[in-house]
Order: sequence, then structure tokens, then C-alpha cells
Amino acid sequence: MLTVRRSLIGALALWIATAWPPALGEPPADGRWEPVPELTDEFKRPRLDDAMWLDHYPKWDGRKPGYFSPKNVAVSDGKLQITARMEDLPGLPEGYHTFTTGAVRSKVAVKYGYFEIKCRPMRSKASSGFWFNEGSPGWWTEIDVFEVGPVGGQRERTIFTSGHVFRAPGLEKGFAKPGKWEAPFNLADDYHTHALLWEKDMITFYVDGVVFRQMENTHWHNPSHLNLNSEIKQSWFGLPDKEELPATFSIEYVRSWRRVVE
Repeated sequence: MLTVRRSLIGALALWIATAWPPALGEPPADGRWEPVPELTDEFKRPRLDDAMWLDHYPKWDGRKPGYFSPKNVAVSDGKLQITARMEDLPGLPEGYHTFTTGAVRSKVAVKYGYFEIKCRPMRSKASSGFWFNEGSPGWWTEIDVFEVGPVGGQRERTIFTSGHVFRAPGLEKGFAKPGKWEAPFNLADDYHTHALLWEKDMITFYVDGVVFRQMENTHWHNPSHLNLNSEIKQSWFGLPDKEELPATFSIEYVRSWRRVVE
């Protein structure tokens, strides 16, 4: 009976997501929504809004050997720019060398809603990523809306997504639900919208308003922070080549909404 119920919920969620798809830059057409101002930014200020964002990731220096350097985070031309470089900085922690990248993290945490960015990933094996996470002694989860490294002749169109559960109430062992999708365009060629509809029963992934993945929401119920960053994912994409860098992940906007409870 439970399996049948879950199947029906999944089918209903997919029908809703496709019957009332979001217009670009707007939430889905079903129901009432209100903006989340503390997670909505058009990047029109001359610098990163430090009331809303951190220009680093607290207690994590990045994926080795790439170091998260705040100087690689900037706002210019009306866009958030996160850059990866080939450089050695003095005095880095052990294991960090050769590359620097950047990270932006929201100061507030949210649970459920519709979240959209318009962006152009960097054309590099240094990744561009949009994800949510939060960890506590009792609950640690992550939703990867996209992680990409669109260069090298193999992954120019590949979008990697995932749901990770490292800790949760009643959970004995962590798990992940990875997925990937081939976009109908080269990811680094132009700006496209990437969005997440995160609801109590279902999690839905969009590109340019089109659903490309859904997964049942079994454990992703803890408030999480929004992240935009670049990492050196050597095991996925390999190390960036010298001629690829510097490269920039460019974000035109972040827009967020929550459902209005009737």
C-alpha cells in the first residue's frame, strides 16, 4: 500500500510540475507564492551584499587542492562572478596548492520553496555548482541542483544532480540519490535558468522551466543554506589545464519563493 501511495504521489507531483510549469524567473503557476527577500538578489550593487551572503564557506577551505579564496568572489556588470585560477597563495593550509576557487553561501537557511538562478557556468574542469546543505549532530543533508565541469569533449552538456543524506532522525546509514542529465545545449555557451522545487513530498529539478528530474522527498526536511561555488573535483573532471584558467561562473540572479499557506 505504501509503495502504491508513493507512486501516486510521484505521478501527481510530475503532473503538477508539467501542467503548471514556472515561467522563467517566476515560481510555478499552481498556488500562491511570495518572494523570500533574504534569498533573492539581482546583483545590482557594486559589491556582494554582506547582509545576505558570505564570500566563503565557514569551516571548509574548499576541495583540495583548490582553495576557496574570497578574492575570487566579485560583483560586476550586474552579475555575481565566481572565478577559478591557477595560482599558489602564500600560507595556505596543508594540501592546498596550484588552484584557487570561490564560494558564496547564504546567511539564512530555508526549508521548502522554489529557487531559481540564471547563470553561465565556467568553461573549465573547475566545477560550477548550485546546491543546498546544512549539518547538525542529528541531521545533515544536501541537495545538489547542479554540478558541472563543461569542458574536455565529454561533459559540455552533462548536468549532475544528487540528494545526500549523511545523518537524519532514525537513519542508521547515510545514502545518496545521484543522477545526471544531458542538456540540449553546451552549458558554458550562454545563460540558462536552473531551478529547484523543494516540497514536503517531492523534489523537482528544472532547466529553462522544463522538468528533467524528480525524486521523492524522504529525508530532506531540515532548513539548509544556499550555496554557489566552484571546486576542483579531480575524481570527476580531472585537474583544470593551464589554458582553461582563469575561468568564471557568472550568475545573473538568484530568486526564491515560498508557498503562501491558505
